[in-house]
Amino acid sequence: MTRSKTVATWLALLGGTLGLHRLYLKGLGNVWGWLHLLPTTLGLFGVLRMRELGQDDQLAWLLIPLLGLMIAQAMLHAIVYGLTSDEKWAARLKQPVQDTAWGPVLAVIAALLVGATVLMGSVAFGIQKFFEWELEPPSASAQNSSRLTP
Repeated sequence: MTRSKTVATWLALLGGTLGLHRLYLKGLGNVWGWLHLLPTTLGLFGVLRMRELGQDDQLAWLLIPLLGLMIAQAMLHAIVYGLTSDEKWAARLKQPVQDTAWGPVLAVIAALLVGATVLMGSVAFGIQKFFEWELEPPSASAQNSSRLTP
C-alpha cells in the first residue's frame, strides 16, 4: 500500500498527539502509536483538573506539561515528514516516488508555528510552577510542629 507523505504530515499535525500518523504509516498494530494516547489523556486530565480546582493543584502542574510535550513531538514529526525529500520518503517505505507539491510544505509551516508556541509555553509553565512550588512558604501546621521540637 502506498503511504502519502502529505497525508502523514497532516495527520502528524492534526492528530499526532493521538498517534494517528504512526498508525497510518506502520499499521494499527503499532504499539508506539497506541501509547501516544496515555500521556495525551493524562495531559488533558491535568487541564481539566486545573479548570476545576484552580492553579494551586500540584497534580495538574505535573500533568499539563505532558500535553504540551505530546503536541510538540507531534509537530516535530510533522516537520520531519514534511521536510523529507520525496526520494528518501519513497526509499524508506519501498514505494514509487510521488510528487507531493505544496501539501507538506503548508503543514510544516503550521507545525513550526504551533510547535514553537506550545513548546515555549509548556517550558515556561513548568518552570514557573516549579519555582512557585519551591518558594512556597511552609504550611502553618509544619511551622507549629517545628516550633515544638527542641
